[in-house]
Amino acid sequence: MTAPMLEASGVTKWYGDVVAVSGVSFAVGPGVTALLGPNGAGKSTLLRMLSGQAPPSEGSVRILGGDPRRDPAVKARVGLAPQQEGMIPGLTAIEFVSLAASLVGLDDPDARARWALQVVELADVAEHRPGTFSKGMKQRVKLAQALVTDPDVLLLDEPLTGLDPAQRNHFIDLVGRLGAEGRCVLISSHVLAEVERFGSRILVVAQGRLAAVGDFRAIRDLMDDHPHRIRLRVDDPAPLASRLLDLDGIRSVEFEPATYTQGPALVVETTRASAFRRTIAGICVDAGVAVEQIQPLDDDLDSVFRYLIEP
Repeated sequence: MTAPMLEASGVTKWYGDVVAVSGVSFAVGPGVTALLGPNGAGKSTLLRMLSGQAPPSEGSVRILGGDPRRDPAVKARVGLAPQQEGMIPGLTAIEFVSLAASLVGLDDPDARARWALQVVELADVAEHRPGTFSKGMKQRVKLAQALVTDPDVLLLDEPLTGLDPAQRNHFIDLVGRLGAEGRCVLISSHVLAEVERFGSRILVVAQGRLAAVGDFRAIRDLMDDHPHRIRLRVDDPAPLASRLLDLDGIRSVEFEPATYTQGPALVVETTRASAFRRTIAGICVDAGVAVEQIQPLDDDLDSVFRYLIEP
C-alpha cells in the first residue's frame, strides 16, 4: 500500500466558543482528492491547519511524515492556494510569484516564477500588476505561487471560482496531470458538478465534521436512494406528463408555467433518478416532444449533506 502523504488525526479547531472543525481524521495518498463542503463547513480552516498556517486546538497533522508547523523542510514541499486573493499591492505577477520562491530559498527564483506562470498560461502578463487582473487571472496567479516550489503536496481552496469555461477546463486538466505525476492534490469546493471532473475520491465535511470518505460514485448512489427533483423543459409538456406518471419510481409530476424568458416545464420527483436519466430521452421521443432542458433541482452538495447527516 502507498504510504499516506497527508494525514489528520482527531483534528479540532475552535475560536473562543465556536468550534470550526471537530475531530477530523483521514489519510490521503498520491493523486487528486476533493474536499467537499458547503460554505462555512470548515474547509478553509482545515486547509490552514494542514498547510501549517494554523495550529490545531486538538489532534495532529502530518505531511510527508513530518509536522508542517515545526519542520521547514516539510513546509517547503507544500503548496497552498488560499481562497482569499492575498496579493501584495504594487508587486507584478512575476514579483509576487518570485517572492514565494525566495521565501523557501530556491535558486534563481525569477526563473522558477516564470516557469510557474507559464504553466498557468500567464507568461504574457508576468510584468503586469494583479490588481488589474480579472478574478480568474488572479486565481491562476495564486496557483502559480503554489506551484513555484514544485511541491509534493498541493492544497487548493476553491480554485475554480471566477474562471471562465476555457480556463476551468485547462485548470482541471492541469490538476489531473499533477495528480498523475504522483503529487498529493487536495482541492476544496462546494460545487458537486466541478468536483466530479477531478476524479472520484472525496472527503465530505459538514458542520466541521467529516461526514463521509470514499468514492464519489458512492455518494451518487446514496443520493439515488432518496427522491430527486428534476425539471424537464419541453415544447409540449401535456402528452409527456401522463407518460411520466406511469413510470416506476415517479412520486409526482408538477406543471411549471412559462416565464417571460422560458417556456413551460414539468418538475418530476423520482426515487429512481439514475434510471430516469437513462430513459427520459427515449420517452420524450415516443411522446413526440422536443427536449429543451433537463435540470436536476437537488443534485447539489446541500442535498448530499442532508442525505448524509439526517437520520
